[in-house]
Amino acid sequence: MSAATALAYTDEIARSTAPLYERVRNVIPAIEWPHHAPYVAAINRLKRERNAVILAHNYMTPEIYHCVSDFVGDSLALAQQAAKTKADVIVMAGVHFMAETAKLLSPEKTVVIPDLDAGCSLAASVTGADVRLLRQKYPGVPVVSYVNTSADVKAETDVCCTSGNAVKVVESLKVPRVIFLPDEYLGRWVARQTKVDVILWKGHCEVHERFSAAEIAAYRRDHEGLVVIAHPECPPEVLDAVDYVGSTANMIDFVRQRRPARVLMVTECSMSDNVAAELPSVEFIRPCNLCPHMKRITLDKIHHALETLEPRVEIPADIAERARRSVERMVAIGR
Repeated sequence: MSAATALAYTDEIARSTAPLYERVRNVIPAIEWPHHAPYVAAINRLKRERNAVILAHNYMTPEIYHCVSDFVGDSLALAQQAAKTKADVIVMAGVHFMAETAKLLSPEKTVVIPDLDAGCSLAASVTGADVRLLRQKYPGVPVVSYVNTSADVKAETDVCCTSGNAVKVVESLKVPRVIFLPDEYLGRWVARQTKVDVILWKGHCEVHERFSAAEIAAYRRDHEGLVVIAHPECPPEVLDAVDYVGSTANMIDFVRQRRPARVLMVTECSMSDNVAAELPSVEFIRPCNLCPHMKRITLDKIHHALETLEPRVEIPADIAERARRSVERMVAIGR
C-alpha cells in the first residue's frame, strides 16, 4: 500500500493500543509505533467483524506476532489450532505453503494470505511431477515430505513430517529405505539419528543455508558464554558447531526453560525479536538473516486482506483430498 493510504495515528488509537505496545517496547522503538498502531487497531477491529483469526508464524515481525495474531507457532501447529476454532476466516501471516496447509485442515473456512508472492525456496525446489519421477526411480520406496512443500507435492506423498517429528515419522514406517524431501540438510540430520537409508533431495532454505561454522565460531569468540541453538535446516557443519538443534517451537521452548544469559538462535532473525520481547532478561545475539518471503507479510497487507478477503487460497479437490491424507497420517503419528 502507498503512503497516501496510510492510516492516521490519533490520541484514541494511542490509548487503545498502549497495552499492546507494552508487549513489544523492548524490540520496537517508540518512534515506529505511530506507524504500526493504526493498523494494529484496524486489524483487531476487522477480525471481530469478519469472525477471523490471524495465524502468525514464528518468523513474523513483532508487531504482527505480538499485536494482531490469535495463534503463533510453527506452520502445522497453526493450521491445527485454526481448525479447532469457529472462525469463518483464516488469515495466514506466513508463506504460501502454510496457507495451503491451513486450507487442507479447514476446507470449509475462507483462507487468505496477505501476499500471494510470499513463497519458500524449499517448497519451490520440488514439484508433484518430481515426486512421481522419484517413485519411478525407486519403486516401492515410501516418500516422506517435509510440511514445507506445496499441496501438489503433499498429494504425491505417503506421509508428511515436521522438523520436530521427522525422525519419528521416518522410523514409524518400519522400512529400510525412504525418500525424504525437499530439505537436504534436514534429511541429513534425520539420517544421522536413524538406521533407515534416507534418499535425499537437494532443496535448501535460503535463510538457513547461509549460516556457516566459521560464523558460529566467530560469534563464540566475540561473546563469552554464548549458548548457540540452531534449526536443522542449517548445513551439517553448523549443526555440529552448536549446543542444541531443534524445530522453531523447540528452540523457543529451550530458551524459555533454560533462560541462558546470552543466546544465539541460528534461524530467521525475527524469531529472536519475538522471544526477546517475551524474555527481556535474556541477551540475544542476532545474526539477522531475514527471509524475504516472510517479510512480504506486513500489517498493511494483513489489513487489506481482512477488508477484501483476498487473495484467497484454493486447492483443487482431487489434490486437496490426497494431500490431506498425507498430513493426517503425520498427525496420527504425533509430534
